[in-house]
Amino acid sequence: MHAYRSHTCAELTAANAGQTVRLSGWVHRVRDHGGVLFIDLRDHYGITQVLCDGDSAAFAALEKVRAEWVIRIDGTVKLRDESLINPKIPTGEIEVYARAVEVLGAVEGDLPLPVFGEQDYPEETRLTYRFLDLRREGLHNKMMLRSNVVRSIRNRMWDAGFNEFQTPIITASSPEGARDFLVPSRLHPGKFYALPQAPQQFKQLIMVAGFDRYFQIAPCFRDEDPRADRSPTDFYQLDLEMSFIEQEDVFAAVQPVIQGLFEEFGAGKRVDPEWPRIAYRDSLLWYGSDKPDLRNPIKMQVVSEHFAGSGFAIFAKLLEQEGTEIRAIPAPTGGSRKFCDRMNAFAQSQGLPGMGYIFWRKGDDGAMEAAGPLAKNIGPERTEAIRLQLGLGEGDAAFFLGGKPETFEAVAGRARNEIGRELGLTEEGVFKFAWIVDFPMYEKTDEGKIDFSHNPFSMPQGGLEALSGNPLDVLGYQYDLACNGYELVSGAIRNHDLAIMYKAFELAGYPKEEVEKRFGGMVKAFKYGAPPHGGCAAGIDRIVMLLADEINIREVIMFPMNQRAEDLMMNAPSEPTNEQLRELRLRVLPKEA
Repeated sequence: MHAYRSHTCAELTAANAGQTVRLSGWVHRVRDHGGVLFIDLRDHYGITQVLCDGDSAAFAALEKVRAEWVIRIDGTVKLRDESLINPKIPTGEIEVYARAVEVLGAVEGDLPLPVFGEQDYPEETRLTYRFLDLRREGLHNKMMLRSNVVRSIRNRMWDAGFNEFQTPIITASSPEGARDFLVPSRLHPGKFYALPQAPQQFKQLIMVAGFDRYFQIAPCFRDEDPRADRSPTDFYQLDLEMSFIEQEDVFAAVQPVIQGLFEEFGAGKRVDPEWPRIAYRDSLLWYGSDKPDLRNPIKMQVVSEHFAGSGFAIFAKLLEQEGTEIRAIPAPTGGSRKFCDRMNAFAQSQGLPGMGYIFWRKGDDGAMEAAGPLAKNIGPERTEAIRLQLGLGEGDAAFFLGGKPETFEAVAGRARNEIGRELGLTEEGVFKFAWIVDFPMYEKTDEGKIDFSHNPFSMPQGGLEALSGNPLDVLGYQYDLACNGYELVSGAIRNHDLAIMYKAFELAGYPKEEVEKRFGGMVKAFKYGAPPHGGCAAGIDRIVMLLADEINIREVIMFPMNQRAEDLMMNAPSEPTNEQLRELRLRVLPKEA
């Protein structure tokens, strides 16, 4: 017999009754029924109930074991009494009568967190003892979901004609929109490598090298501020690139892979097959976000004309300023003062003075009337025009925000989501996708400079000619895929023309010499025949987070950092030794007071 097991803890059934078996695993739970011990033995695969009484030579040893001890059991498979069958587990028809036991790994002291059950524990404890946390069924299942998702991605990509290649982990710095993790060079003192924020340049060079369809499950490293849906240090993405294609070809390649994943692992939730294309500008207008949650049917609209010159002085004066507008958030079935006051308080909690509102109700004479402070200020003719534009009726409401869109757009988007949830308008049990397209190539920074707003290697719509006008008007062949309020995919058709590339970077403040210095490999490659190409990357962690119905990305990463970018289990980051610093010719400056 094998040294540790003849079967796994999920393998034995009624067909094995009477057999002598050997099992190894962790003690999940011990129940002492007065001279009879019941032990749930757990391994990666499942649980088997072990039975032992005073007649067994193993009884004295098994009395000493506690939760999470690792033991080996030799015993005989017995059928359970019919009334004791557990249909919830594959081994529920049998139990193993223990005849011998060996302790393979005892637990010293008390467990810092229990494995049996799914009790909430402080994240600090869970991350410090992640190896215990991972033994818990819920988290264990999420890791297996992640593993199966990655396997399915690979199979789908190979089936679609893509080839998997690996790109370097130690490379040069690249402007991907986040801070680099720098790696000092021992052989070249004073110089630094960077961990790749993405395999962007390498995958483009793979296309220049003549490989037609590339993919990899790529680790990416970005020194970012943490969020619930983003890791502060590293993440994995499905990275892909294709040659001789246009934007629609990327969409056609990606949709079957992502849609198939969500159908396979979405736990029965419906996957909407319609993936609309929404312009970036429209997405911000309608949803207040470039990653809209289309489960919520509410679309915001511009209603400035109804407030211009009106009796509501705040909005009327606001509209006299250049670049301002008033937007309405329709709220079907939200027509009560109580609900409107609650949403007004929500806006205040988001840092705004509040939201104006109008709601429509049945008047004393039985006719529909508009109510609320705004209705009184602008009069019945304007309120009726607003109602007709928004397609609202009795029992409905609308909320209003004004100013320069960039100052209130994000809050308006959150308010739209809150209204959809509160009123039960947001559809449950479904994944809804949308391609967000026509992103602006450039944006103005807080310092008033022009910089890339998205991927700097994207092809501008209109080519070189488009770059001769106002940079803020230039759109790129750039696209994101949104699902249920999260960005899952980001990509672009690449700039493969050196003249266009030089001009694009020049507008962002990078002279030709700087481009050649920082991106010498790509510049050199583009001089030797670069094909039109494009691609995208899909966030593995975020995909699994959605499939697992989680809102915290750390719940689907095996060994995550905490929100302060610390690994509490491995004590990283750590202080280097003086010897390491001398070898790298580095000096650590003291912290500023």
